[in-house]
Amino acid sequence: MYKISIILPVKNTAKYLTECLDSICSQSYQNWELLAVDDESSDNCFAILQEYSQKDERIFALKNPNPGLLNALRYGYSLSDGELIHRMDSDDIMPLDKLEVMVAGFDKLNQHDKLTQHDKLNQHESVSQHNTPNQPVSKGFLVTGATEYFSDEGPVGDGFKRYDKWLMDIAKNQSYKKEVYKECVIPSNCWLVHRDDFDRIGGFEYDTFPEDYDLCFRFIAGGLKIIGLPKVLHHWRDRSDRISRNWEVYKDNRFFELKVNYFYKMDRDFSRPLVLWGAGKNGKDLAKLILAREKEIEWVCDNEKKIGKDIYGVRMKHYSLMEELTNPQIIIAVASPDGQKEIQKELDDLELVKGKDYWFFA
Repeated sequence: MYKISIILPVKNTAKYLTECLDSICSQSYQNWELLAVDDESSDNCFAILQEYSQKDERIFALKNPNPGLLNALRYGYSLSDGELIHRMDSDDIMPLDKLEVMVAGFDKLNQHDKLTQHDKLNQHESVSQHNTPNQPVSKGFLVTGATEYFSDEGPVGDGFKRYDKWLMDIAKNQSYKKEVYKECVIPSNCWLVHRDDFDRIGGFEYDTFPEDYDLCFRFIAGGLKIIGLPKVLHHWRDRSDRISRNWEVYKDNRFFELKVNYFYKMDRDFSRPLVLWGAGKNGKDLAKLILAREKEIEWVCDNEKKIGKDIYGVRMKHYSLMEELTNPQIIIAVASPDGQKEIQKELDDLELVKGKDYWFFA
């Protein structure tokens, strides 16, 4: 039975902390440890953590020696020893079967991986010593699922509802890599990964914010196979004082610089022409980032007032140009849902493939 290390950064969430901790203690899967790191809370968070740690030896109440969210995550992880790693936030709630469902998905995949590796090894007469069936095979995958927002302060906003639905659709379609440039496809509190793989992709080592989206990209860039379970596995609390509403780094939640950086690491093929679709603010902001990396791109839209004009030294063209290009890569900066549907139909009609030939960045 796998041991799960749950890393829980805590800061000024005493109002919600007991509900969070109770949801962890009540998990149907019980082989876990909780590394709860208080990050200089001004309320009684640490006292609550101490109370729970005295009642349950699996809970470790810790003080963050170096203030900051990432440092809290790093400190908790440095003291953990579970085979599987999971992150939780101190104002959220776990469904009672969250860990059980995720471990079952992980274990099923791991058993399949072992059988596949065993079959491969049996096909060879000579097997190197480090590749014997008696040794564990590499894991190489991550299990995630869907989320559900809730709020004590009133109705949940339509944006959060759309995000929940989008994550569920991605889990059903297993379309994580195709959709990763649109928004964060792996929720920060809804993944389970083997420690070896977590260490290999750098875990909590990087200082990049938003740290959850950066980690999501590194999971995918690191070659992990993302397995989505089409089930709500995390209850996410929306509240007016949550950091995603108040931290400066989250004010521009398009995160274009992060997305462009990973596009050039993961998907850009310089042998193919690059096309930027969209002439609004999103398109202009993306163009600046792209033109800092390469001199020549095609830029298209359907706005007759802008077609034929030069913007940042690039001549704006009609999107019908797509029919003339050979093997293009296309970044789509249009955020309108209706506009995206029309663009996807145009590109599908040209037999271009989402996630291989074109990506939505908004």
